[in-house]
Amino acid sequence: MAQLSARRAALAALRTWRMEKQFADSVISKVIGETVFAASDRAFALELFYGVLRNLTLLDFWIGCLRTSHVNVELRDILRLGFYQLFILSTPEHAAVYETVELAPKRGRPLINGILRTALRSGDELLSQANTQPLQVRTSHPEFLISRWEKNFGREAAKALCAWNNRPPPIYGRINRLRIQLEQFLQIYPESQPVSPRSDFVTFNALPHEALKRGHCYIQDPSTALPCKLLDPRPGEKILDACAAPGGKTAYLAEMMQNRGLIVACDRDPKRIDVLQENIARLDVGIVRTVCCDWVRDGVPSEIMSLGLFDRILLDAPCTNTGAMRRRVDVRWRLRPNDFSRMHKQQISILRVVSPLLKQGGILVYSTCSLEPEENEEVVQETLANLSMLRLERQKHCFPFRDSFDGAFAARLTKEN
Repeated sequence: MAQLSARRAALAALRTWRMEKQFADSVISKVIGETVFAASDRAFALELFYGVLRNLTLLDFWIGCLRTSHVNVELRDILRLGFYQLFILSTPEHAAVYETVELAPKRGRPLINGILRTALRSGDELLSQANTQPLQVRTSHPEFLISRWEKNFGREAAKALCAWNNRPPPIYGRINRLRIQLEQFLQIYPESQPVSPRSDFVTFNALPHEALKRGHCYIQDPSTALPCKLLDPRPGEKILDACAAPGGKTAYLAEMMQNRGLIVACDRDPKRIDVLQENIARLDVGIVRTVCCDWVRDGVPSEIMSLGLFDRILLDAPCTNTGAMRRRVDVRWRLRPNDFSRMHKQQISILRVVSPLLKQGGILVYSTCSLEPEENEEVVQETLANLSMLRLERQKHCFPFRDSFDGAFAARLTKEN
């Protein structure tokens, strides 16, 4: 394995993310996986990488204040790291400047050194200038996202949502009651704290490697429980989890069913199916049958048709993930205004394919981790208009600015006799 400094690893990850258009989590995981790190250096590399991505617009604003002429993208990445350390992390000045300058090729070091030292002298002024900028600059969010959130939720909620997205997320775990009960878990892992007295979820200060390895918990935000609880599966039933990978909700459903019955868990990506299988095996889930299928392209696979109709269906649909931006840091830079209507069409298409698999009197829960009406209420409304056999029982939202968890939406539909 390579030996890189935390700063150099973060820089390598930023360049890969920018050039190869890969997901941020995949990029930094690969860089860290190929590098020998002390635990503190690993944490610092993650902080630098994700911190720069969360603050891209603000960092570029500060760079632009001190350098009006063009800065090539390679040096800009280095300056972003430097400004993030100086003004957001408050890294000691010598380390922030000297170590950042060392990242640059020799011909670029005078420029990096000069800009960062000017930034040190002008720190108060730069911070003051930033505070007068529009919300999209101060919080580094695309203007079109802020505009739609202000329209849908109000200005103060939009500000709170942007601030939420820029805070590092806590580590939540769902206790796997197929292997261990709450009281025993808290005794074995005293560093964990229950989210609430009777909750299935706990928080950790650091990733609980031993608890994960033993299948005692699964890393999962409490908002993900919303669709599972609305579905309310019973032991012995036959459940379709239509878009299941990586398997957190699948395993929770199996726990609610006391590991009795059948869950058919589907995903269109074979690699994600592999991850799902690994997760449910570690969590001691024994009632899941996995099927790789693309509902929109291929329709219903014969192996699912042969099973007959399902008691309940969970469709946790592909979405824009705007409710989980705090965890999926680069989502804000990937989204485009037409993505919401595009996802709406895909979600409707999947619903039309899977809803006939529900038996009469059965329950279908449609859910997303999106905040957008096009992907939530409007999908439900269009589905009800086109599929008259379905009836809406209730729908629920989880809003970060209201509920202090990731955003989520779930609607419970029943199929009339």
